[in-house]
Amino acid sequence: MADRVVVLSNRPATVKKVFDIVLTCPNGEQSPMKCREAPEFRHYFNKIWKELDIHV
Repeated sequence: MADRVVVLSNRPATVKKVFDIVLTCPNGEQSPMKCREAPEFRHYFNKIWKELDIHV
């Protein structure tokens, strides 16, 4: 898992938003699967997803 997520704009790509990720992983475990259980994970997931301009 990353400590930072960078969202880029459409072409020509520019940095749209940078998210510094800080998760409190259960029992101090740093495995990606355990960190997904952190209470902040859903918050970051929703904020990052909203920044993506997906037009299907």
